[in-house]
Amino acid sequence: MPWKECDQMDERTRFVILALEGVPNFAALCRRFGISRKTGYKWMKRYEETGQLALLRDRSRKPTRSPSKTALKVEGRVVALRQEYGWGARKLQVLLRREGIRLAESTVNRIIKRNGLVRNPGAHRPATKRFEHENPNDLWQVDFKGQFKVQGGYCYPLSILDDHSRYLVGLYGLSSTKAVPVLCCLQNVLEEFGVPKMILTDHGAPFWSTTNPLGMTCVSVFLKGQGIRLTHSGVRHPQTQGKVERMHRSMEESMRHHGKPKTLASAGEWLQTFRYQYNHLRPHEALGMDVPAQHYQPSKRAFQPDPPAWEYPADMQVARLNTQGCLDYGGQRLFVCEALAGHWVGTLQVDGRLVVQFHDQLIREIMLDTRRGMAFAP
Repeated sequence: MPWKECDQMDERTRFVILALEGVPNFAALCRRFGISRKTGYKWMKRYEETGQLALLRDRSRKPTRSPSKTALKVEGRVVALRQEYGWGARKLQVLLRREGIRLAESTVNRIIKRNGLVRNPGAHRPATKRFEHENPNDLWQVDFKGQFKVQGGYCYPLSILDDHSRYLVGLYGLSSTKAVPVLCCLQNVLEEFGVPKMILTDHGAPFWSTTNPLGMTCVSVFLKGQGIRLTHSGVRHPQTQGKVERMHRSMEESMRHHGKPKTLASAGEWLQTFRYQYNHLRPHEALGMDVPAQHYQPSKRAFQPDPPAWEYPADMQVARLNTQGCLDYGGQRLFVCEALAGHWVGTLQVDGRLVVQFHDQLIREIMLDTRRGMAFAP
């Protein structure tokens, strides 16, 4: 039988940890995890080869060397010029030649595409399957619409849309995409409409962080504390959030018709008017010309201002991280994750290393002799 697909990496890690702790019957341990003894020995051998629990992921079949690949320094220069000017390969080729870097136009194009710097909206991967969750509050789609200029700055509309009913549970005009105002908006809608099972966002701030492989932010930690599963759309694949993107198109059309607000305050009023019309007045073809309000009802899961402490396994020690996301352990200060600053985590020492877990998610593996750590990749 295969590993559990929902959490394959964590299952492998927990299997190896239990084996290292000296479980007397290896065959029984394999049966407990639903794998063959051959697979169990394979992952014990993988651990012995790598010496890292966090490296138990499937190995890539990509060649370890690619002699024809452009040097990283040169590739970085192509990326920097593309980001600065936004020009195509032919113009960038001229700039690179001025710096003594000679690359074929096709090579520059490959670098641009490989680094996700193609902005042609028609180049996105097509959405091959339409999905819709069965019940209200099974999934909310959360996204920022492109900002527009107002007096003294910009307005960043934050949209929170129920996937099943298309009901806009929240629509806010913010002055930035910073985490604190987003947290306030999320708390408002959770208090009013209850807690959904899942929330879908893109890989932008403040929902995803590039500073750690898990992408954890204070927003994702807050949602996890409410028992919400946070999932992310495919990279450069906005169709995953098709419903909220379609709503944004309707918002843009309405804004062109009525004119864009001039101030941040008037933008907030305009967005609330649009939200009411979208939820209660505008017929929706996908709903049989009903309005979203006819298909939505609040969640039965209430928001918890002070969620109960997570119960970690009995063999784990529970500790609180400091304001920098570090753990004091055995007289050492060990970095875990900045997004988890001030939160309680579970720790387990095994084979000269410390495994750190937050709620049900493995976070980091730290070598106690060197204090070097490695995050568990999602």
